[in-house]
Amino acid sequence: MNHFTGIRTVAVPVADQDRALDFYVHTLGFVTELDAPLPQLGGRWLVVAPPGGGTSIALIPATDAFPAGTDTGIRLATDDAAAAHAALTGQGVIADALLNWPGVPPMFTFYDPDHNKLFAGQS
Repeated sequence: MNHFTGIRTVAVPVADQDRALDFYVHTLGFVTELDAPLPQLGGRWLVVAPPGGGTSIALIPATDAFPAGTDTGIRLATDDAAAAHAALTGQGVIADALLNWPGVPPMFTFYDPDHNKLFAGQS
């Protein structure tokens, strides 16, 4: 029997929650869904998501066990990968080259301020 109905939130470790929040909101255009003190984590429970999006990202304080600068495995969807790539690199975001392979939607990797690796692909 399947007890789970979806994926709600994935965690990304960050060294500075305020800097991460600024990047995800002002650079990526996400919205803040929750920002609550959470002293048990040494910071806040900070959740962002694409506007109207389903799955969210919790920007949690990095630890020795869960350090910043990781390959998140998160794949973000975009209607225009080339435009998203140009916009992000135009804002100084570190991004790898736009991949445009025959038969595969365009995609690229990019990095948040903590060098966490994210992926964007045309949906």
